Amino acid sequence: MTKIKFGTDGWRAIIARDFTEHNVMRAAQGTAQWVLDKKTNEPKVIIGYDCRFGGEMFMKAISRVLAYNKIKCIVPQNFVSTPMVSLATLMLKADAGIVITASHNPPEYNGYKIKDSFGGPAVPEEITKIENYIPDSLSQEYLSFDHYVSIGMIMFEDLEKLYLEKVKTEINLELIYKSGFETAYDAMYGAGQSAMRKLLPDATFLHCETNPGFDGQAPEPIHKNLNALSELISISEEIDLGIATDGDADRIGLYDSKGNFVDSHHIILLLIQYLHKYKGLNGKVVNSFSCTSKITKLCKHYGLEQEITKIGFKYICDKIISQDVLIGGEESGGIAIKGHIPERDGIWIGLTILEFMCQTGKNISQLIEEIYAITGSFAVERYDLHITEQVKQKVIEACENNTYKKFGKYHFTRKENIDGYKYFLNDENWVMIRPSGTEPVLRIYAEALDSKTAFDILENTKSEILN
Repeated sequence: MTKIKFGTDGWRAIIARDFTEHNVMRAAQGTAQWVLDKKTNEPKVIIGYDCRFGGEMFMKAISRVLAYNKIKCIVPQNFVSTPMVSLATLMLKADAGIVITASHNPPEYNGYKIKDSFGGPAVPEEITKIENYIPDSLSQEYLSFDHYVSIGMIMFEDLEKLYLEKVKTEINLELIYKSGFETAYDAMYGAGQSAMRKLLPDATFLHCETNPGFDGQAPEPIHKNLNALSELISISEEIDLGIATDGDADRIGLYDSKGNFVDSHHIILLLIQYLHKYKGLNGKVVNSFSCTSKITKLCKHYGLEQEITKIGFKYICDKIISQDVLIGGEESGGIAIKGHIPERDGIWIGLTILEFMCQTGKNISQLIEEIYAITGSFAVERYDLHITEQVKQKVIEACENNTYKKFGKYHFTRKENIDGYKYFLNDENWVMIRPSGTEPVLRIYAEALDSKTAFDILENTKSEILN
């Protein structure tokens, strides 16, 4: 029997090994009981799936379980992004949303995300309830998907259309179309492809076809996975901004007009600048533990309150739904902003940055220089170390027991362990060690004045911890 546990962003497993129709239906039965506990008169759940293998099949399996439990299911007729499901959950007043996606994980994975009625990730205590409800096996005889459709327990809805209508009311697309700025978009074969073709019809598009195997590459919008987009921009004299989204389009990666990668640390700073300085909006800035220290510096400059959370957007979402939050962001490219749902949304963030460019007439490099005038320049780099579980646990134990006194030639002055172990080399530069919550990986991060120094810190740290 597979133990189903939800990590930082849902349950993920390898297709046909642990991610099977039977186990997905077990998760659905646990979710059904959680929804029924809400005691809504006519319980309703939105169920969507992205472009991964088996998405529609798993969606139908979940729908059968929920319909059996007298829960009405709203489903799309094609793949959708995670933010589309989250938005529909809020706008259609559903009790929950479920997305079949493994987000940025490699193609052999699929996953199961749960959204609460407010249109964002269910908070940790609610996820624990669902996990406890998941049965070890199934004894019910669920009827066919078509049967439940015929009796009105499963209904189809155009979730993408609902999302596009919301974008058109909040983002100044007319300004974008008239600006003269040219955009390239890389869907990474993911769920953002259809919507972006409609929102930016004149853009240059890459990997906007159906490919459940993602051409053998994990659809994570980081530079090493986006060489085609970077090269396209670098040889073009017309493209001003590159936008990439991950498999379920809730994470973002950006490129400037030279084909240089703009990471989420810089994107968060740009959004603070745009929303607060240019649009006059206020609120708390909430970011995960692995983000740049420059966020603290910019928040102090503008007198904005800041809170740092554990890694995982569900922790940020918990703050958004209970407090006045301007921006919530992660190092991994998941960002939410005021005026939208409490959910990461790569398309929404990309369009917001493009709108910022159009409002100011400045390209993204010029806008970053505005930030640097306040914070100073910086770079954050990351290694993903694929090591054995034994070695990983040895490193974490050493961090916990204060075994490390330095990392090669780099000495640290203090340590924080909100989520992982962050060693500060001075007030702003640091190195951080953290095991992945969803993959057999140990991640190390470093922030410094420039990339060369950050990579040198990483190399010294890697040598120290793996010796």
